[in-house]
Amino acid sequence: MIKKKKFTIGILLLFLIGMSLNCKDKTAVEAMDQPAITVEKEIPEYFLLRPEVEKAYGYSHAVKIGNEIKISGAVSMDDEGNPTAIGDFEQQMKNCYSDLEKVLAHYGCTFDNVVVENVFTTDMPKFLEVAGYRNEIYKNQFPTGSWLGVKELALPEFLIEIELEVHKAE
Repeated sequence: MIKKKKFTIGILLLFLIGMSLNCKDKTAVEAMDQPAITVEKEIPEYFLLRPEVEKAYGYSHAVKIGNEIKISGAVSMDDEGNPTAIGDFEQQMKNCYSDLEKVLAHYGCTFDNVVVENVFTTDMPKFLEVAGYRNEIYKNQFPTGSWLGVKELALPEFLIEIELEVHKAE
């Protein structure tokens, strides 16, 4: 009886091995029938809005990889990196969106392509007072995102910083 069980188990193992090899062969044949897929290496494309300022502080204002664009936080500054609209929260916010629009335009995008917007502010109550301005920016739909009250930003004069993530459909 033990010989019969060993024989049955042996036959069963041979059957399973044969089936396994048969499946692998079919997979290889099926794979040969499929068109070849070419995967191109995506090279990041960096953009500096204010090259001298960004090099001095050690960041890039934006980077595009494939269809995704990450835009560093925009603050209210001039081309030399000096804060502008000091003490004027609403104007600082408008200046941020103006710079963000320039970066979006560089990549052939608009605010309609924005999928994430994160706002950092040292004065959340003031931001909430003027947040309605965003209706002029996002005319079709609002992106996801977060509004974060923070203790401070890079320079004490900065009251708001806005960063974006963008999806550019090809």
